[in-house]
Amino acid sequence: MPSEALSVNNLQLAHAHSATLGEGIQWHGASRRWWWTDIEGAQLHAWSADTGAALSCRLPDRLGCFAHTRSGKLILGLAKRLCLGSLTDPLAQGAINMALQQLAAVDPAESRTRVNDGRCDRRGYFVFGTMNEAPERRPIGSFYQYSLKHGLRRLALPAVAIANSVCFSLDGRTMYFCDTLSRVIQQCDYDAEAAQVSNIRPFVAVSDPHAWPDGSAIDAEGCLWNAQWGAGQVVRYSPAGELLQRFGGAAPHSSCPALGGPNGDELMLTTARADLNREALAAAPQSGSLFGLRLPQPLAVTETLFDDEPV
Repeated sequence: MPSEALSVNNLQLAHAHSATLGEGIQWHGASRRWWWTDIEGAQLHAWSADTGAALSCRLPDRLGCFAHTRSGKLILGLAKRLCLGSLTDPLAQGAINMALQQLAAVDPAESRTRVNDGRCDRRGYFVFGTMNEAPERRPIGSFYQYSLKHGLRRLALPAVAIANSVCFSLDGRTMYFCDTLSRVIQQCDYDAEAAQVSNIRPFVAVSDPHAWPDGSAIDAEGCLWNAQWGAGQVVRYSPAGELLQRFGGAAPHSSCPALGGPNGDELMLTTARADLNREALAAAPQSGSLFGLRLPQPLAVTETLFDDEPV
């Protein structure tokens, strides 16, 4: 179906917030909360739509991505290092503290990069990418896999300026990723145990001149949902790359989608205030909030927990 013929489903404000750079949202069933990061605010947030209970944790550095672990901790992709974080009480409310244990340094000799998008593969290994923060935005970012079993391993993927859209097919054998500045979401064959990638090929090119591919997620039908920065929308692509649905009405800088909720039938989206001037913020004052809607059927796939069991 041509994209021009697609109807647009309007997202609604779900949770008013003012994140400078909201990212990485995911549903965590054990806590019945949505979790996300404000990267530039160096904070981890959690919120329950049922009770309104909110949690925030200030961190010593910017948090690009994270995942919950099998033991109940979190693996955190801070700007230049990976850490395990232990919450004093995962069900607490308000501002809480987190004890950190460093796991690995990331690109310690390259001052221009920081950790950006990432999530666990289907095996429970943490996969993430880095981005170049320098104004020239040269493609010097990389993709990595981290596990307690194998340590930090670089994936043999092309260098990128801004790593994004990390997600995995339902069988775990295909990895999706992108360099946001290229406007092309890529896919490749992926071997989690060997940390090997092959057969790199385009998945979809974003044609909207105002849209830049940001975070992505896979649903129960194998479709890819992508937040498109600058266009205030989330789009859903079939496994073959066909544009199926468009969800709009959010703040202009939509950053990451997630599927979840108690019944697995909710779409949630992070947004950002970053890079919006005074006039743009006046036109979109809810930027930095969570937006969402209820879907006609449950499509959520449970996020794989990081394998932090002793080797």
